[in-house]
Amino acid sequence: MSGFDNLHTDFYQSSYSVDDQNQAGYGYNNAETPYKQPYGQYDYSQPMAYSSPGMMPPQQPYTGQIFQPTQTYTPSASQSMYGSTFDDEPPLLEELGINFDHIWQKTLTVLHPMKVADGSIMNETDLAGPMVFCLAFGATLLLSGKIQFGYVYGISAIGCLGMYCLLNLMSMTGVSFGCVASVLGYCLLPMILLSSFGVLLSLQGMMGIILTAAIIGWCSFSASKIFISALAMDGQQLLVAYPCALLYGVFALISVF
Repeated sequence: MSGFDNLHTDFYQSSYSVDDQNQAGYGYNNAETPYKQPYGQYDYSQPMAYSSPGMMPPQQPYTGQIFQPTQTYTPSASQSMYGSTFDDEPPLLEELGINFDHIWQKTLTVLHPMKVADGSIMNETDLAGPMVFCLAFGATLLLSGKIQFGYVYGISAIGCLGMYCLLNLMSMTGVSFGCVASVLGYCLLPMILLSSFGVLLSLQGMMGIILTAAIIGWCSFSASKIFISALAMDGQQLLVAYPCALLYGVFALISVF
């Protein structure tokens, strides 16, 4: 037993006692660790001021009123979806590309073959006038008992495609398909006069043949004049007028027979 007592006194000699637990724990005193205070002695009025590294900082409190939130962004006038007034907006017809002044000038250019064509106006993709003239041509054929709307639009599409390929090969600047369709459609206006005469009288006699030949020459001359002015194809009017005469000759055949 004497050996056991000596082992007990020599085993881990230190000055630590059990009474020290009430005064300090893990190297911190009670002032720094309020959680070690006994129940009933903790001061709950003191806020627990500690933060974790992963926590976000607190957001600002909401200061607005109900149904009246605080406006933090004011869009400028250029960023607003709708302007304050509609005075600065262009007209609806201008947004659709319909200009009655240009339509009237193109119509006068077709009706007056000797008039000099304005290349800046003629080089526009305006299909409002051609669509009206195609409908008018089909309506006059309908008055004479000929339902040819499908032939009119089909021949127009094939003719515009052929003239588009031909003019792109002949001109240095090139031309768009819409411009070709616009010019050929406007120059269909004399053909409406021929179909209107066909309602009143027969075009299969000598007078009808002469009138038909004159109308074909009128349409082809006006179309070739506009093409050479818009594409700067000087000295090539006869070369452009020949395929135009072939196209309008097909429309004349529909009107006569």
